[in-house]
Amino acid sequence: MKLFQNSKLVIFCIISLIFTATIKAQVGINTKTFYKHDKYLSSDKMQGRFPGTKGNNAAAAYIRKYFKKYALKAFNKKYYQPFRLFVKQGINKIASDSVTTQNVVGYIEGSDPNLKNEFIVIGAHYDHWGWGGKGSGSKKKEVLAIHNGADDNASGVSALLCIAEEISKLSVKPKRSILFISFSGEEEGLLGSKYFVDHLPVNKEAVKVMLNMDMVGRLNSEKQIYMGGAGTFPDGVELMRKLGENSGLNPVIHSGDVGGSDHLSFYKASISAVGFHTGGHPQYHTPEDDIDLINSDGGALVARYICNALMAIANDLQTLSFIEQ
Repeated sequence: MKLFQNSKLVIFCIISLIFTATIKAQVGINTKTFYKHDKYLSSDKMQGRFPGTKGNNAAAAYIRKYFKKYALKAFNKKYYQPFRLFVKQGINKIASDSVTTQNVVGYIEGSDPNLKNEFIVIGAHYDHWGWGGKGSGSKKKEVLAIHNGADDNASGVSALLCIAEEISKLSVKPKRSILFISFSGEEEGLLGSKYFVDHLPVNKEAVKVMLNMDMVGRLNSEKQIYMGGAGTFPDGVELMRKLGENSGLNPVIHSGDVGGSDHLSFYKASISAVGFHTGGHPQYHTPEDDIDLINSDGGALVARYICNALMAIANDLQTLSFIEQ
């Protein structure tokens, strides 16, 4: 009888440990962290993160700080990939017709001896329209005010940093290497992502899939996460649909319809690419796109879904090939 009681105690302890471990695993990406990153990046201090400005550089430094904190490796010991872009003089008090800005890049090496030589890219642009005004992409050009871009695209960068933190904590990393990148110059015509694709730090053939997050902070009441390009890699649509089960989200999945954000630069280079967003809204490209309208609970939920997609793709044993749509 005593032996039986001891056995029950052992079984109870094992079950308790498993339950505790499960709870810890489910905590992961949380609302508080998502909100913290979004609030900082969309604060007035960043002054709209227009390329070539102090605000843009400060945002890049913030992203780099967390890449370092999460032990992401740098290519050639550099997290910045600087490039120049042309802008209209006078916008955001820019005196020149060209400015220097930078993509922020880091990676986590894969755990498989062979597959670690392949890369899954996950990205989000951090630039926005600064103070707006004439010549900018603002929807209210007559209003000179800071365009904080809390959804566009501080939300995508928030998700990126949350996912980087989550994967950095794994004792066993994904089989393929994961390259994290935050682009500048997206608003001026996907310039940062185009530059990156033209100046890849690895062989192009090693880049298998790119996941992009642009405006993921306004999850609606129907819990819809939209994506285009899910059919650009093998079994992509089926994977995204399967991940939607018990996720708390209702994925709206398009095999094609790649869209117009930074993932398009990869697709045009024949690299599989999927873009995620939570839909448009009246505050898009206006000074009203602020943190008080961000659905941080929804942002964390979306980030978890995309993190699961990233992990599944990085651990997929089948050959990842480009499928044109």
